Amino acid sequence: MTKFSPGRLFIYFILILFCAIYLMPLLVMLLTSFKTLPDIRGGNLLSLPEVWVFEAWFKAWGSACTGVTCEGVKGYFWNSFKMAIPAVFISTLIGALNGYVIAHWRFKGSNLFFALMLFGCFIPFQVILLPMAATLGKFGLANTTTGLVFVHVVYGLVFTTLFFRNFYVSVPGELVKAAKLDGAGFFTIFFKIMLPISKPIIMVCIIWQFTQIWNDFLFGVVYSGSDSQPITVALNNLVNTSTGVKEYNVDMAAAIIAALPTLFVYVVAGKYFVRGLTAGSVKG
Repeated sequence: MTKFSPGRLFIYFILILFCAIYLMPLLVMLLTSFKTLPDIRGGNLLSLPEVWVFEAWFKAWGSACTGVTCEGVKGYFWNSFKMAIPAVFISTLIGALNGYVIAHWRFKGSNLFFALMLFGCFIPFQVILLPMAATLGKFGLANTTTGLVFVHVVYGLVFTTLFFRNFYVSVPGELVKAAKLDGAGFFTIFFKIMLPISKPIIMVCIIWQFTQIWNDFLFGVVYSGSDSQPITVALNNLVNTSTGVKEYNVDMAAAIIAALPTLFVYVVAGKYFVRGLTAGSVKG
């Protein structure tokens, strides 16, 4: 039987305490989403519902709504998927190519190129709003899902390139040189050697990019049209445009629905996240 020292028990107590504090808002949201409005007004935030009801979930999704003002988040939910999946795929693939080139195919000015990309990490979103809007207008991509994909790919390339570059630096240069001596070209080395060993950092980029894109509100509200708005914009509209009695249970259910995809990604691929971040920390 394992014995715990007082010091270790204290550490576990602190960890459990902070975990409980961190999860408290989620518990409140979940309980509230199953309560009726009278129960919400008369009960405690942490009290169990007097009657467990699912009407708020159907209304938040859009299955129990009538009229224009209550259409739920269903359509916007799929809009976010249409935006996030191609943006994550494209930015990850191009970032892998960029990181591979910077790490093992040095060219004149490559260090300056990488330094400028690092500088791009510190540019606030607000700075690029007007230039990007003008660019989307010239390309005919304004107020479209394709335009949102383009914006997230451009902004995400900085981070994916940085992740892959740091990972590929740890790959021995002799491996690439040996492949070149055997007659392998640029893309052969990339697809046959580099990508197969890049699973941890690919998962890091997928988690990072998907979370950033799915949770983004600023780009979504600025560059989307009425039929291409992501779920973050819909959630904001649902919370701020309610008429009559404030339906907190519907708001909480919609917020949980909006958070489910990112939660799923972390549960499925989270074990690769720390492994991928530390994979390029030691060379060789």
